[in-house]
Amino acid sequence: MGTMLPSIPAKRYFTIGEVAELCGVKPHVLRYWEQEFTQLRPMKRRGNRRYYQHHEVLMIRRIRDLLYDQGFTISGARNRLQELAQAAREGQHADAAAGADVPAAPLVALDSMAFEVDGEGRVIDAQAVRQELFEIRALLSF
Repeated sequence: MGTMLPSIPAKRYFTIGEVAELCGVKPHVLRYWEQEFTQLRPMKRRGNRRYYQHHEVLMIRRIRDLLYDQGFTISGARNRLQELAQAAREGQHADAAAGADVPAAPLVALDSMAFEVDGEGRVIDAQAVRQELFEIRALLSF
């Protein structure tokens, strides 16, 4: 991703304000993206307050990269994410048909960045997760 964004804390849920800061976009942009990208479905609680999970924060960062850094349109970014998920699903089906063990999260290369797709077709930024794990290990090692 072109812009350096803060690391994602090890939390289960994030408010829309926290996600806005972590992803470098405003809350109204996140609400708009929820309408445009079906992959973004934050949990809503009392008073329609949104709570995002870690995988959704990573997805938002990927969408931000496609739109702001790579110059995709909303439609183009939506199509790119669907292509990535479809390619991962086809790769899983081909492995299963061949009788091979299917990994839980296959690695996919897209635009020279490594991503994983979980069993539900959600994209996970493997490099960001790895970096966060190193940061957590450094915090715990002293």
